[in-house]
Amino acid sequence: MESPSPGGYRNLPKGQTALIIAVAVVVGVAIAFPTYRIFILLSLGIGVVVAVILYLWHRFRPLKEEDIHNKRPLGLG
Repeated sequence: MESPSPGGYRNLPKGQTALIIAVAVVVGVAIAFPTYRIFILLSLGIGVVVAVILYLWHRFRPLKEEDIHNKRPLGLG
């Protein structure tokens, strides 16, 4: 028997592969359980609205140098 990695996870997909798997799972759930389509659409809609609000907020109110209080919290460098 092979011992798991220190984090307890085994070879999880990363990057683009994980995104493709996640999209496939969501599409599969939407096809298998039509009642979840409303939940998925509402979640996507809320996510898009929050993303647009955050994008506009940071576009019109960018961070200034004086807004960042502790630039090196661990004292490194």
